[in-house]
Amino acid sequence: MDSRPLGTTGFDVSEIALGTWQLGGSWGSVTDDEAYDAIEAALDAGIDFLDTADVYGDGDSERRIGDALADRDDDVVVATKAGRRLDPHEADGYNRENLERFVDRSRDNLGVDSLDLVQLHCPPRDVYYRPEVFDALSELRDAGKIDHYGVSVEKVEDGLKAIEYDGVETVQIIFNPLRQRPAELFFREAKRRNVGVIVRVPLASGLLTGALSEDAEFGEDDHRNFNRHGEAFDVGETFAGIPFEDGLAAADAIQEVVPEGVSLAQFTLRWILSFDAVSTVIPGSKTPAHIRDNVAAASLPPLSADQFQRVEEVYDAYAREHVHHRW
Repeated sequence: MDSRPLGTTGFDVSEIALGTWQLGGSWGSVTDDEAYDAIEAALDAGIDFLDTADVYGDGDSERRIGDALADRDDDVVVATKAGRRLDPHEADGYNRENLERFVDRSRDNLGVDSLDLVQLHCPPRDVYYRPEVFDALSELRDAGKIDHYGVSVEKVEDGLKAIEYDGVETVQIIFNPLRQRPAELFFREAKRRNVGVIVRVPLASGLLTGALSEDAEFGEDDHRNFNRHGEAFDVGETFAGIPFEDGLAAADAIQEVVPEGVSLAQFTLRWILSFDAVSTVIPGSKTPAHIRDNVAAASLPPLSADQFQRVEEVYDAYAREHVHHRW
């Protein structure tokens, strides 16, 4: 698997990485052994970038990563996030004291002296207009508690504002065939400023795996059940914000242009990697077989112009009206 530079961090990371929301919570229960098996499968397949957050399972995801890496000698970059532990989750809480507290907790969870990369975790819009927040992150970097910092954003506008700050080296954003707006201005500006782009929700919460149907059932502790309409957090995090039925129809339409022997998930990941502004993609899974299948997408041949056109047509027909103006 090829690697790509992660902005100005100095890290070269695998094109396919592992998102570990599933290894903490909000996707149904997962045991320690299941989490360790998933992490080991990812590392064995060539993944060297893991993305987590301090709120995934109230720190379970971070702790499981720390324990798994302690038993191996892999050179792995671990990115975590901070901010969503605030209650209430308001801009005023994004201060030096709270950020340092969150960073220290993540350092303990992961068992490291300094965090490779810390990302503000989809903070309120006002945070992006407070230079003192980014000054605090720079101070934590200077103090040796973090090596690099970036942001995870909900909206393109937030990403564009964040990269105006010199210290922001990465932006994590939702991008997939059902959420195409970042490929317009944001990707162009991120590339111009040499900002690393981490793509999350690449498979639209499972819609773009081809494994879901209208009668799919999700557990009470699965966000695809309890956040279907944005009841718990931004609805764009669940099925990429597209209504479930429209998403199923879109997935079926994209499936028609997927080559024989390639899964819809692999086709989707290959589509995302076709954009050179993208540094890495972080599909999440707790299933080793799925993780290996995702990694295989990086070695697929480039998509044709006709395939790109067909994906654009599907977006226009099923997704654009729901998502393009919102995120």
